[in-house]
Amino acid sequence: KYISLLMLLYAGKTSVSSFKYSIKLYDIVKKLKQWSQSAGNAFIFKSETSETIRDNTEKIKNISIHLPTHLRPLNDEQFGHYLAGLIDGDGHFSCQQQLVIVFSSPDVQLAYYIKSIIGFGNVRKVKDKNAYLYIISNREGIIKVLHLINKKLRTDNKFNQVVNRILIDSKYKDLNINWKKNTELRPENLNNHWLAGFCDADASFQIKIVNKINRPRPEVRLKLQIDQKSKDLLLLIKDIFGGYIGYRESQNSYYYESTDFGSAKKVIKYFDKYHLQSSKYRSYLKWRKAYINYSK
Repeated sequence: KYISLLMLLYAGKTSVSSFKYSIKLYDIVKKLKQWSQSAGNAFIFKSETSETIRDNTEKIKNISIHLPTHLRPLNDEQFGHYLAGLIDGDGHFSCQQQLVIVFSSPDVQLAYYIKSIIGFGNVRKVKDKNAYLYIISNREGIIKVLHLINKKLRTDNKFNQVVNRILIDSKYKDLNINWKKNTELRPENLNNHWLAGFCDADASFQIKIVNKINRPRPEVRLKLQIDQKSKDLLLLIKDIFGGYIGYRESQNSYYYESTDFGSAKKVIKYFDKYHLQSSKYRSYLKWRKAYINYSK
């Protein structure tokens, strides 16, 4: 038996309750550090499965205590991977030949940033919701997006939306594009910004403190969690970071979770190189700080 305290670091969703977590992130990590110091660093970390042992023993470059300078994607190739990940996560191509991407209210500046790079579209507030929509309707804007994300989308659903809702329309019949999906499901094929965009849409960073009755010391768990209807992409992410894939029968969906500090180290190594662009970046920094404080 155990008692657990779960802290969901603001995940960019639209609920007010989620936003409340973001206000207290600094206090949460500060309190964790105080607990650690007062207990003489008396925390333990989950290390129970064979996969965990592999994750913890695999040698990876140590994580620096110094934060890397936050960067935007530097060119069209990098931005195209990020945009494809964002669309795979929270976008869709509608039957009205529009691209629609959903943003939570705290991420409205990201919507305007994407609009400024693409140069087309409008940002609109969703009535009675803590959300905004970035919508591209005109032909020139859609064509620019297609060139940016060509061979970079990874979900069948979004790829087929382009085929069946955009390219089939008569106004795109003269478009000269060899439209393809990224079908490479190998870890080295994610050495780009796609996962940063995908996680800005669909991931959450969590800190969990577990007090087990039969143990004198609390256990700290850091989790990256990603939910999807299909597990194909989650298997790819698991190949990169290690971790666990579960199934929620009530929602008919799958979820990925990083399982231990070995997985967390790999997550940090990726996101220190390919930066999140949404408000989740601040959540990630708190999560990263917790890792540094308690992995010593």
